Amino acid sequence: MALSRGELLRKSVHMASGLFALLLRPLGVWAAFVALGALCFNLFLLPRLGGRRMWRQHELDRGGSLGIVLYPVAVLLLILVFHRRLEIAAAAWGILAFGDGMASIAGIQFGRRKLPWNPHKSWVGSIAYVVFGGMAATAFLLWTAPGEYTAAFALTICFAASLLAAGLESIPQGLDDNIGVPLVAGLFLLGLALTEGRWGGFLADPGLPLRLLLAAVVNAALAGAAYAAKSVNRSGVVVGFLVGFLIYAFLDWEGYLLLLAFFVIGTVCTKIGYRKKEAAKLAQEDKGRRGARHALANAGVAVACAVFAALTPHPVLFGLAFAGAFATAAADTSSSEIGQLLGRRTFLPTNFKPVPRGTEGAVSLEGTLAGVIASLLIAALGALLGLYPWTGVLPIAVAAFIGTMFESIVGAALEKRRLLDNEALNFLNTLVGALVAAAFIPLVV
Repeated sequence: MALSRGELLRKSVHMASGLFALLLRPLGVWAAFVALGALCFNLFLLPRLGGRRMWRQHELDRGGSLGIVLYPVAVLLLILVFHRRLEIAAAAWGILAFGDGMASIAGIQFGRRKLPWNPHKSWVGSIAYVVFGGMAATAFLLWTAPGEYTAAFALTICFAASLLAAGLESIPQGLDDNIGVPLVAGLFLLGLALTEGRWGGFLADPGLPLRLLLAAVVNAALAGAAYAAKSVNRSGVVVGFLVGFLIYAFLDWEGYLLLLAFFVIGTVCTKIGYRKKEAAKLAQEDKGRRGARHALANAGVAVACAVFAALTPHPVLFGLAFAGAFATAAADTSSSEIGQLLGRRTFLPTNFKPVPRGTEGAVSLEGTLAGVIASLLIAALGALLGLYPWTGVLPIAVAAFIGTMFESIVGAALEKRRLLDNEALNFLNTLVGALVAAAFIPLVV
């Protein structure tokens, strides 16, 4: 497939606009007005000044280009969210501009081998995303915050954030990725930036080799047991092992017990009444076995929080976020599985209209109560293990409730339109739960 002149022009402008990230250093947060001006320009003037030449065929048929409008929206959000750390906004902007831009050009021109999980994306395009996004992010990070980071550390964390962004961008979804991907990459990059100067102490810990050995042995045993119990499939064994290994490595057995509690709660709720749910066509697919995507969607945020809890000056903050992610995942699984089994009246939280059980986004009193109980169990266990004070239990349960309600509302609005799948929603609700729990830090310490 050849690269069209319109697509080349579109991506050239896409990348050239990324050079405006250099203004974040002299302008500071005032650069938000530049982004706002760009939004108005793209929305009202660009189509009248020849901008339609950059529109794709489906955008011409629809009469508008959403991606060209969302680009400046993403930049504006990056500046507002990371206004105290503008180098993070600049780096995430670089990933958006040059990572995404070069991925499209390289993928269309040379991407013959497609990704197994997305036939519309290629290995060449994804590699280009990581390489060019990582280089641009590093350059913008160092430029915007001169002297704050060593070149080697900046390169490492920016390539890690670009790798995450490329992975997220490769997942097939119906939504435009100009908003969510750079924001999530920015949050991840911020957490990594806070670890500067602390990796040496972590790696020099005399107890680390034994902890890694225990992590490998314990996870191998439990992964095998979960597979034998038909709780996970083969991909779930591999990814579940990696998730458990990392959590054990960074948060020791205390953090691992929280992961184990979530897994037990989710498995029990899934298996209870499985035949009845299966007969009603409401049961988890593959006989309730969870796969790699389930593991990453439910535990990916928690893994990042475990790393940051161990390697930043904010262990309680990220401990809350860690528990918030798992409490939200446990609440979501419990409310869904128990609600489908015992829910007498299910309704949509957007309009409170009764709907059949199994309707995407539907909630029930029975399922909601099960979710609250599950989140309280996770939150109390985290406090008992010393990850945060007991004053964090209620905030984590509140965060889990907000996360599950977010998932229900967004699911009702988007998943039924095939814009987001269940795994993407699970990732988002655990991210929301983690962020809300972390926001309660002033009330906890």
